[in-house]
Amino acid sequence: MALDDETFSLLLDSVQRFVRERLVPAEDAVEEHDEVPADIVADMRELGLFGLSIPEAFGGIGLSMAQECAVAYTLGQTALAFRSVVGTNIGIGSQGILMDGTAAQQAEYLPRIASGELIVSFALTEPDAGSDAASIKTRAVADGDDYLITGSKRYITNATRAGAFTLMARTGGPGAGGISAFIVPAGLPGLSLGKPDRKMGQRGTKTCDVVLDQVRVPASHIIGGVPGRGFKTAMKVLDRGRLHVSALACGMARRILDESLAYAQQRKQFGQRIGDFQLMQAMLADSQAELLAGWSMAQAVALRYDAKPPGAADAEVSMQASCAKLFSTEMVGRVADRGVQIHGGAGYINDYKVERFYRDVRLLRLYEGTSQIQQLVIGKHLMRAD
Repeated sequence: MALDDETFSLLLDSVQRFVRERLVPAEDAVEEHDEVPADIVADMRELGLFGLSIPEAFGGIGLSMAQECAVAYTLGQTALAFRSVVGTNIGIGSQGILMDGTAAQQAEYLPRIASGELIVSFALTEPDAGSDAASIKTRAVADGDDYLITGSKRYITNATRAGAFTLMARTGGPGAGGISAFIVPAGLPGLSLGKPDRKMGQRGTKTCDVVLDQVRVPASHIIGGVPGRGFKTAMKVLDRGRLHVSALACGMARRILDESLAYAQQRKQFGQRIGDFQLMQAMLADSQAELLAGWSMAQAVALRYDAKPPGAADAEVSMQASCAKLFSTEMVGRVADRGVQIHGGAGYINDYKVERFYRDVRLLRLYEGTSQIQQLVIGKHLMRAD
């Protein structure tokens, strides 16, 4: 699926204008109040941002992976809290239903997800299970035509906004084969939320624990209708998610570099612009070169992702998506560090955007699989290669 070039160009122009005219001016308010304004969320719905990756047949826009990366790159050039509002609907919250859900599940949920009427969160991580996702302890016990789900989920993005959760629970024995993916509506008896997390950065994003105590969910809410396939579903959505985050990281690197260049052009020391000093130019050059490398990689892998049959497994694409995620998220950390250095003492002050962006980008190396998990994916693939 993909939009034709002309239509996509118009969409991308609209998103770029939205970022420039609506989101960037609202960054300080989000930082101060730790909240994305409701009128901006409404504008996101109107623009179709909640349904970027969902096919037109379900009311979405139906972007290809390469097109989604271009939009993510644009959204990455402002406070990351804005993208977080729509992120779970575009990615890990919806893609399991789209890729593996039954026709009835897709028809019931995807149109509401695409419109932004329904915010859906992805609930996998637990207090004792993060990178080791196969060790989750949340258990779903069969009870007639239902399952009773008990356990705790941690750091769940958009949990306070969510109307439903794509939630992983153990229906069978140990290991990945015993995990099933459920669609769990919010507000069910026994489901509660913990207090909002106070984070290092990304103010305006919402994460908290999700606690389940004998939550009754119909067996028909198992994604795909077959128990024991949840871990495979979770892994299938990661390639797309990792490429999205790669593009997001590159967009933020672009914004930080722009902020740093502007400061270097106007700040004077020793009678001249600091950007005229070679050591400053070296930091700007390194950031530009690494940004180009990361963005080129993300675009190339996205095109390869689009070339494979929909839903088909491709170990090479998975490995390359991990390469893009690893490089781009580590890269933006270095760009942010240089940005602070270029700003000098001002870079340590909250009034300057690079200070908050420095904190914001640190999370990109953790979610959708830590850098160390990406290294393991890449290394194991290489060792299996002939």
